Amino acid sequence: MTPVSGKAPSWGRGDARGAAGWRLGPKVAGVVVRAVGVAMALAGASMAMGMGAQQAVAQEVTQQGGGANAVIASSASAAHAVLATSATDATGTANPSNATIAAPANCALSPWPRWQQFKRDFMSADGRVIDVGSTDSRTVSEGQSYALFFALVANDRAAFDTILRWTEQHLAQGDLTAHLPAWLWGRADDGQWKVLDANASSDADLWIAYALLEAGHAWHERSYTARGAVLAKRVLDEETASMAGLGLTLLPGPVGFHPAADVWRVNPSYSPPQVLRGIATRLPDDARWMRLLASSRRVLTDTAPRGFAPDWALYRAKQGFAPDPQSQAESAYNAIRVYLWAGMLDPRDPLASTLLAHFAPFADFIAAHGAPPERVDTTTGAVGENMGNAGFSAAAAPFLDARGEHALADAQIARAAQLDRETPAGYYSSVLSLFALGWRDGRYRFAADGTLDLRWSSPCRASAQ
Repeated sequence: MTPVSGKAPSWGRGDARGAAGWRLGPKVAGVVVRAVGVAMALAGASMAMGMGAQQAVAQEVTQQGGGANAVIASSASAAHAVLATSATDATGTANPSNATIAAPANCALSPWPRWQQFKRDFMSADGRVIDVGSTDSRTVSEGQSYALFFALVANDRAAFDTILRWTEQHLAQGDLTAHLPAWLWGRADDGQWKVLDANASSDADLWIAYALLEAGHAWHERSYTARGAVLAKRVLDEETASMAGLGLTLLPGPVGFHPAADVWRVNPSYSPPQVLRGIATRLPDDARWMRLLASSRRVLTDTAPRGFAPDWALYRAKQGFAPDPQSQAESAYNAIRVYLWAGMLDPRDPLASTLLAHFAPFADFIAAHGAPPERVDTTTGAVGENMGNAGFSAAAAPFLDARGEHALADAQIARAAQLDRETPAGYYSSVLSLFALGWRDGRYRFAADGTLDLRWSSPCRASAQ
């Protein structure tokens, strides 16, 4: 969330003003048009699942069974498989939340009240997501990326375009194909509204690329696909490093995460497996995505020896992972997303059972104490005094559902609702809730190949065929 310092931002409430609007200039339009041909070729990843694809996925699962250091299959064929969503969870228990998304009676827009509330509370009219209550009325690229995803889930194309325009104009110097978006924008000490830190944040960049690729597919819009493909390539080129003993690995941003020749700083929550796999599916010609997915599995599991994900960790070449002294190996506001991503994986994703088992201590703590911990020392497993906020409980629900602990998941949703009634949720808590509750309500699913299955889109595409 904060690519340079790694410190958690303030998530409060208050008044803020948006920035000026945006208009596509001839230069940007030209870049997008030139990129369309290349991007559409890259976007040819979707294909019907055949026996070969099933075997590829099975081979990947087999390779993972070799232990914590097993490397996911390098072939991108596993990412090409389009699998039906399972109606059972990883434990084999029937799970309505994993069932295939039901088709609505018609293809009209299904309102999403929580998304509408989020827009009222945290979005300006010109598409800026505001961390309301922060001293600089900040906007982070992460917020823009999540809003793009939620707009797609809601079939809210007007909001999607507005958010995209603001993001491109104010964070990417008017061109997402030429610049990674700056991670921080807000009001400077001199009162000027501008970029406050030009460094990029790879989690936001991945989610923006993913949202664009999936929007291009769902809305049949080639310009989205083009920009998504080019941005995704820029992530590979500028926000990864080849680490001895680990391979090609995602860095949190282009600058500031390589403190010594053989040391890198990583953030496990920046690598949602379904997003990496989904981009690999849409862009099958670049094998680097599957290599990145392989290293991300180790980043997720090997940094959490006691089953609690850290916010940040260090990797030393040929030595492995070590606690991050800057964040004191703490699991807190970044790491809560690790459990959320794991819980929303398709049950047949090769990583699903591994992550659900590895992070079992997180679920066990909730079962014993009634809520997720706000902070954990990941080196000892010692838990802080406070329980997590409403967003933490919401984020835990898909993870608990995926493990078959549905009553416990229901209790977390009830706890989140009660906390929200007592104290209005801030930006970040609202984001976690939108992800979790939208998924739990069946508005979207991540397929086993990482692509997005949308409740409003799937039956409409089927009826048109």
